[in-house]
Amino acid sequence: MQNKTIKYSDLLADWLKEKGYTHCFYVAGGNIMHILASVNRHFKCVSVVHEVAAGIAAEYFNEISADGKAFALVTAGPGLTNIVTAVAGAYLESRELLVIGGQVKTADLCRQQVRQRGIQEIDGVDIVKPITSKSVLMDRLISCDEFNRIIDAGVTGRKGPVFLELPLDIQGAPVDANDPLCQFHATEMQALPAIGADEIQHLIDDVRSAKRPFLLIGAGVARQTVEQIYDALEPMGIPLATTWNGADRVAADHPLYFGRPNTWGQRYSNLLMQQADLLIALGTRLGLQQTGFNWQEFVPNGRVVQVECDPTELNKGHPRVDCGLQGDANQVLKALAAASLGDHSEWVGYCQKVKAQLPLIEPINNTAENYVSPFEFVSRLSVHCRETDNVIPCSSGGAFTVMMQTFAQQRGQHIVTNKGLASMGYGLSGAMGAAFAYPQRRTILVEGDGGFAQNLQELGTVAVNKLNMKIFIFNDNGYASIRMTQRNYFNGAYIGCDQSSGLGLPDWLTLFKAFNLPCIKLDTNFEQNPEFRRLFESDQPAGFIVPIDPEQTYLPKITSRVTETGSMQSNPLHQMTPDLDEHLYSVVAQYLQ
Repeated sequence: MQNKTIKYSDLLADWLKEKGYTHCFYVAGGNIMHILASVNRHFKCVSVVHEVAAGIAAEYFNEISADGKAFALVTAGPGLTNIVTAVAGAYLESRELLVIGGQVKTADLCRQQVRQRGIQEIDGVDIVKPITSKSVLMDRLISCDEFNRIIDAGVTGRKGPVFLELPLDIQGAPVDANDPLCQFHATEMQALPAIGADEIQHLIDDVRSAKRPFLLIGAGVARQTVEQIYDALEPMGIPLATTWNGADRVAADHPLYFGRPNTWGQRYSNLLMQQADLLIALGTRLGLQQTGFNWQEFVPNGRVVQVECDPTELNKGHPRVDCGLQGDANQVLKALAAASLGDHSEWVGYCQKVKAQLPLIEPINNTAENYVSPFEFVSRLSVHCRETDNVIPCSSGGAFTVMMQTFAQQRGQHIVTNKGLASMGYGLSGAMGAAFAYPQRRTILVEGDGGFAQNLQELGTVAVNKLNMKIFIFNDNGYASIRMTQRNYFNGAYIGCDQSSGLGLPDWLTLFKAFNLPCIKLDTNFEQNPEFRRLFESDQPAGFIVPIDPEQTYLPKITSRVTETGSMQSNPLHQMTPDLDEHLYSVVAQYLQ
């Protein structure tokens, strides 16, 4: 048999292709020169300006794509430290993210004997170990089986990032193509533990006997699962809601859809979930943002059933969980959809009455003259979106909460955000990932000016790739959420939240022009503007600046009060600020009396 020598990085690229990867987001660097040349032969390689954008784009790509996967490729040292925020975000949201990092050659590794030996050397593995499912320094040649075990750690059980650090000499090492080490072996993914038939039947019986059952669908329930049983949702006859990460699972116009409960949720949705006598939480960890900081009063008069793949989430102690089922939430939803769950029409009718009594846009909010109400804008924008759009709300601030409180999603849309880390600067990079995952779809991004400024350099990536992206920037002169906190708790002593207090922001129209991207400023009659319609319907990137009042209020919300002991206590989810009129509250909260 004739010997054929190949480079080890070529072998790794072959393995990644066999595992279904199609895209690579990267920033070039000397310590990844071999692996970059190898992956460039197999994948759509997208050069970004900053490594954090590579990680965020890959995360969002994987969340949306039904055909192919993406990974991020960064160089040693600053390449790794720059992407740490993206790794942390994917870890908190339990999402797949493979990051391959370069490293100095093995002979130059300090091995913790000195602070640094190789140029740009830093211990990337230990830096990200706490926020990854697996973090490995590959300082030797490994077999395909071992490679698979490392990569599959990010998609087995509860998903999470994987970091693989490749020294330069390992990347470029020659290997004999006939060596058994080079053979690719496919792996079968380990399924989540099955929930027993008796447990599922007990849950079905609980629903039948409940007076006010309520279904909360989280991101652990796959889009494909909901689409498969979509026609069965209405015959189930149970009011349902979604978490923010599961926002695109059910359309806003579904007759049994009752919103997105959250600490910044929709008031009617919070009230209804809190009045349930049986809450079934599928594929959600029920974190503090979902339950409220006052988790002791989460679903105060009902039982909570949580279906979750991670036993630590079932046993963490907050909120109270009366029945925790470790396993696959998709299995449970399919079983419920196939069962006869009894007649709950009276409860559904009550939910519909409450929803009608409590509009999403509350008149309490103030918008000064010559500014656009963010609530009205988002409501009207959602009408003009298509069912095939990718919709990317940013991940923090006023623009984020308004989108999640007001946007009316359509069946077929993909909505992705990252609320766990709640970092500014996620929107543009995430929208890029969505646009590459589905180039045939239009991608809608809504982000605040403060958050957008943190990754505005990626407008270059948008421009050079001519992405079909519509970028809406809420221009409120800085950090709206920080300004609100300083106004409410520090008597308006602003520090670093707007231009007058030291925050430097660009002229947005000039910025877009610098990248040769069209951009216009909108007003309250934006739909009547023919230039808006032309840019919005085109398949080219475009920017839209939405003037938002810097003193805009964002209500309703959960607030806190000072107790008799001087500590702070948050209101439960059903007591959003401002308080409702006593008579109205008695109508919409009769099971909380």
